[in-house]
This record gives sequence, structure tokens and C-alpha cells, in this order.
Amino acid sequence: MKTLLRNFINGIITIVPIIIVVYVIYKTFVFLDSLLGNFLRPYMKDDYIPGIGLLLTIALITFLGFLSTRYITGKLIWLIDRLLERIPVVKTVYSVIKDTVQSFLGEKKSFSKVAVVTVPGTDMKSLGFITSEALESFYSPLGDHVAVYVPQTFQVAGFTFLIPKEQVEVIDVKPEEAMKFILSGGMANKGTHSNSAQK
Repeated sequence: MKTLLRNFINGIITIVPIIIVVYVIYKTFVFLDSLLGNFLRPYMKDDYIPGIGLLLTIALITFLGFLSTRYITGKLIWLIDRLLERIPVVKTVYSVIKDTVQSFLGEKKSFSKVAVVTVPGTDMKSLGFITSEALESFYSPLGDHVAVYVPQTFQVAGFTFLIPKEQVEVIDVKPEEAMKFILSGGMANKGTHSNSAQK
């Protein structure tokens, strides 16, 4: 009985993560393929091949990226961008999506600096990511503060703290490893990182 239980637990440990990752990849593929695939299916019917929609989506994004670098089409895209930033409600949603995408793919990536902050009133430390070091444009008295995003364990949500710069310690840890450490509640720690500060 103990052997069966041990084998069952080993199966969960080794197989469940693989199943979850495969499922997430599959759902992501289906979603991206459906963006243009849903428009093609009525015309192609039984000839539709899964993945065509995804390939066309990638090709369209690449083509639009190319057009954004041309003078005339670039100006048109710029005008659309300005328009979306002026429409009430829409501008809030648009700016959040735009800033989030740029934070991961833009030249000045956020989440590139891992920081350790002290929980006020305690000796406890928390890991986070510096997302902005120029807060004076947001609110001038915060010129000596930085924005630190602290994710929550086992979920995507998190908190954004505005902390004085001198109370933030930037550490030499890869952002991917720090995020893995935080989301796993510290269980993903392999003890291979340097804790040297880079102020």
C-alpha cells in the first residue's frame, strides 16, 4: 500500500506540472489561432489547418510593425495612438495595456531590477521589482522615491509600493529567478544566487 501511495505521489510530482504546462500552451495556442482563424474557418471549412490563424496573426503584427516605421503609415498610427489617449475611459485602459507591453518588450524594460525592501516596523524583507525610478513626473514630492512591485505568492496579483530610494536595495538576481522564487513561496530557491548589492 505504501508503495502504491509513493508511486501515486511521484506521479503527481512528475506528471501534473507537465500536464498543466501542456494545457496552458494548448489554450494559448487555441486563443492566438482563433484571433484570425475564426474569420478563415467559414471560407476554408474542412480545409482549415490549425495554426494558420496563428501564423497569419504573427505575419499581420510583423507587417503592422513594419508600417509603423514608415513615414506616412507611422504618422497614421501615431494619430490613432493620440486619439485613443484622449477618449475618456478608453485612454485609461489603453495606457495601461500600452505601458504594460512596453515594460516587457520596450527598450527600457521594467522588472529588470530585483530589489529587497524592508516591511515597515519589522525586520522582515520582501522581494520585488523596481518598475519606475522617475516618480516626480507623477507627483513631485515623490522625487526621492521609487515604485516597487511586490507580487503575491501563488497568484498573479501584487502590490505597488512607493518607497524612498535609500530604503531599496537592488540585488544581483535574475528577474526570472526572483519571480519564480516569489510565486513559489520560496520553494524554487536553489541557493545559487549572489546576494551582492548593486546600488
